[in-house]
Amino acid sequence: MKKYGAEFFGTFWLVLGGCGSAVLAAAFPGVGIGLLGVSLAFGLTVLTMAYAIGHISGCHLNPAVSVGLWAGGRFPAKELAPYIVSQVLGAVVAGGTLYVIATGKAGFDVSAGFASNGYATHSPGGYSLLAALVAEVVMTMMFLLIILGATDKRAPQGFAPIAIGLGLTLIHLISIPVTNTSVNPARSTGVAVFVGGWAVAQLWLFWVAPIAGAFLGAVVYRFIGNKG
Repeated sequence: MKKYGAEFFGTFWLVLGGCGSAVLAAAFPGVGIGLLGVSLAFGLTVLTMAYAIGHISGCHLNPAVSVGLWAGGRFPAKELAPYIVSQVLGAVVAGGTLYVIATGKAGFDVSAGFASNGYATHSPGGYSLLAALVAEVVMTMMFLLIILGATDKRAPQGFAPIAIGLGLTLIHLISIPVTNTSVNPARSTGVAVFVGGWAVAQLWLFWVAPIAGAFLGAVVYRFIGNKG
C-alpha cells in the first residue's frame, strides 16, 4: 500500500504542478510563463518526485511508464493494475483540486480546455489526428528509452531523475503545440473528466498512443541495451 500511496501522491503532484502551471500561470498578464515554463513545470514535477518517492515506488506516475517497464522486464505484471489505478486516482484528485482553485477566479471557463489534450480543432496548433497519434507514440517511445537507459545499472548512478525530468521537459517543448502533450494517460484523464464533452471523447487517443509508444520504447531498449 505504501507503493500505491506514493504513486497516488506523485501523480497528484505531476498533474497539479504541470497542468496547474498551464491553467494558472502560462498566460498570466505580464509575467506568464508560456510554453517554456509549462514544459519546465512538468519536468520539475517528475524530477522532484523521482528523488522523493523513487526509492518507495519507482516513481512511475504514468500508466504508460508502468506498462513500458513491464514490457522491458523491469516491473512485475501483478503490480500493473494497482499502480495504474493509483495513478489515475491521484490525477483525478489533482484535477479536482486545480478545478477548485481555477474556478475561484470570476469568469473562468473550464470548457476552454483546462490543460486537456486534444487533436484537430482541439489541438493547440490545429494538428490532425494522425499528427497527434504519431507525436504521442514517438514522444512516449523516446521517454521510455530515456527512463530505461537512465535507470540501467550500467548508467551513472544518482542522475536518472535529472535525465528523466529534462527528457519530459524536452518532450513538452516539442509537442505542446500538437496535442498539449500527454505521453501519460493519467495526466490526460485527470483534467479531461472535468471538461467533459470533447475532452472525454478524444481521451481514447491519449491512452492508446502513449501505451503503444511505451511498448515500442521497451522493444527498442531491449534491442540496443542488451548486454549480449
